[in-house]
Amino acid sequence: MAVTAATLDSPRIFVASQWQLMWWRFRKHKIAVASAVVVAGFYLVVLGADFLAYADPDASEAQRSLMPPQRVYWFDGWSFSPYVHGFKGARDPLTFKRVYVPDPSVKVPIRFFAEGFEYRFLGVIPTSRHLIGVDPGVDASKTVFVLGTDVQGRDLWSRLMYGTRISLTIGLLGVTMSLVLGVVLGGLSGFYGGALDTLIQRVIEILRSIPTIPLWMGLAAALPRDWTILQIYFAITIIISFLGWTELARVVRGRFLAMREEDFVVSARLVGCSQMRTIFVHMVPSFMSHIIAATTLALPAMIISETSLSFLGLGLRPPAISWGVMLQHAQNVQTVAISPWLMLPAVPVIIIVIAFNFLGDGLRDAADPYGR
Repeated sequence: MAVTAATLDSPRIFVASQWQLMWWRFRKHKIAVASAVVVAGFYLVVLGADFLAYADPDASEAQRSLMPPQRVYWFDGWSFSPYVHGFKGARDPLTFKRVYVPDPSVKVPIRFFAEGFEYRFLGVIPTSRHLIGVDPGVDASKTVFVLGTDVQGRDLWSRLMYGTRISLTIGLLGVTMSLVLGVVLGGLSGFYGGALDTLIQRVIEILRSIPTIPLWMGLAAALPRDWTILQIYFAITIIISFLGWTELARVVRGRFLAMREEDFVVSARLVGCSQMRTIFVHMVPSFMSHIIAATTLALPAMIISETSLSFLGLGLRPPAISWGVMLQHAQNVQTVAISPWLMLPAVPVIIIVIAFNFLGDGLRDAADPYGR
């Protein structure tokens, strides 16, 4: 990042904190700022998934199986009055499958802040208000399916909102645990050396030598079938975390080996700083840019891992709702050809991975103490 001469001559740059300097650098990276907005939007969906979902994600009905997405008409004449057309069901004379065609004679008005199923907003406030919905008491032909329905007749939009919550929180929790393990174990390994370094490095080598797919197949078979969704959720998070800390730990170890004889580290020891303070106050912040970059790159990797494993049936499994679980219905090529909207859960996966990568680039450049 180029810094202008006016910025260098500004008196405030000499008294600014490290976080202020990082923010000034970061906001010049326009793509990273836009990516940060996208990531923040996804995590707002995590908080308000119940509010954004207008139908019970587990409510199914055979009569509305594989309904296509409905087009939303925002204006009725010259007035802003969103609505969708109703659907008529019929049998295809060639395949004998039930197909749905829009019925222009039926207009289903979309209501904002409509009544729906009950839930607790943010897990605390009981309410039944949702961002959009329809008038209560309408029949199946006069409901809204913005993204269509799946094989069991469940609303894809509502399931996508709930799936976003699980997929993104698994990535966040997994990366947090991996970050702590990687920095702590890698720092101890590089700072102390000796037998502790040898032990930690052998553990890392053993973990990295385990084949991934056979490991997941074994773990999927080992998880008890009577476990609740919450138990499986935490089990998958912990397992992903224990396998994801090794690369960061090796990088941290290498940096510690290079820095433990530097002047500022020796000075910290001479003035009486404890070893933990020397590690976490003086040494770790000196390569914070790499830790930030590694974290933001690990987040999409965690999300892809959960999505891929759930897609293969080795991670979360129904009735849990995640992007990978939703994509299980798209394993059949014939189903995808007939109902391509079942692939829609792959779109947020692509968007969030790209956003995290651009955000990581911007944060790495902003946190680099040697950058300009």
